[in-house]
Amino acid sequence: MKVLSVVGNRPQFIKSAPLSLALHAFGIDEIVVHTGQHWDRELSEIFFDELGLAEPAHRLDLRTADVAALEPSISATIRHEQPDAVLVYGDTNSTLAGARAAVETGVPAAHVEAGLRSGDLEMPEERNRIEVDRVSALLLTPDERSARTLRHEGVTGEVAVVGDVMCDAATRFAPIARKRSRILAQLGVKPSSYAVATVHREANVRPERLRRIAAGLGAAGLPVVFPAHPRTRATLEREGIVLGPDIRLLGPLGYLDLQALASQAAVIATDSGGLQKEAYWYGVPCVTLRPSTEWIDTVELGANVLVDDDPERIAAALAAARMPAGLPVLYGDGHASERIAAVLVATIARRAS
Repeated sequence: MKVLSVVGNRPQFIKSAPLSLALHAFGIDEIVVHTGQHWDRELSEIFFDELGLAEPAHRLDLRTADVAALEPSISATIRHEQPDAVLVYGDTNSTLAGARAAVETGVPAAHVEAGLRSGDLEMPEERNRIEVDRVSALLLTPDERSARTLRHEGVTGEVAVVGDVMCDAATRFAPIARKRSRILAQLGVKPSSYAVATVHREANVRPERLRRIAAGLGAAGLPVVFPAHPRTRATLEREGIVLGPDIRLLGPLGYLDLQALASQAAVIATDSGGLQKEAYWYGVPCVTLRPSTEWIDTVELGANVLVDDDPERIAAALAAARMPAGLPVLYGDGHASERIAAVLVATIARRAS
């Protein structure tokens, strides 16, 4: 039994780590294809070192996020390996290219994090999610809300509620991060005394939006640690966007350093879907720099605030951020990977019979 996993950027490396272990435990031969969508070492290579992932069997090294450029090489790899299924993660262009390649080669696609919707069709990620869900044979959702969304949309694939593999990763790696990382000491910050900010979405690195976000972060009245994505830093430098004195701009961080910072922060400001969930699991309040989110439960429970790019709302939300008491468990229990592996085994066996 063979599964080909398509990974290409930071969130996918995180999600693939615990799932790779579970696939191996269930006797599934996993072939990992690294598209090269992210090629900065801190955004890709370091994950294989820090998380103990096996080296990818295929490094496409395409260094692009263009779906049309990614798809042919993934298709060729699928034809070469002849897997029983193609596993794609999340909502990136590598996800979409992998799903399209699976359809083109006649191999069933299995989508991890299926059914998520923000309702914002201007987001490329939202359009990617919708298309991938429409063509996937197996839809692996993090919760019942996502499963209901898929059923309402009338998808033809099989839907299975399995939980969130990122919860598996957070459960496994956050304690290791806090033990091994020295990032807080290096930056001279103490737990619960600072904010962590990440900005990488395509809309938010447009100059005017990024300028407004930077203004809001700088007016929050607390130290802000800002590890910048390469394209975010490029916009800051090109446009001459000045950061306030309380903002400490860093290069991209390794996964363990980022988790050590995030899990011990007073508040997290982000446009990342993954970090919104991690904030919830770590018990850290979140301020989301977007007008919408696919993780709406965190907002409804008061653990997450949507502020878009309004500087005043950003600053006020960061200053007032508190985590409500008595929050329920969301998005799984740390065992989604085992459920996914079990569903894959059963599905592949059923298709073969």
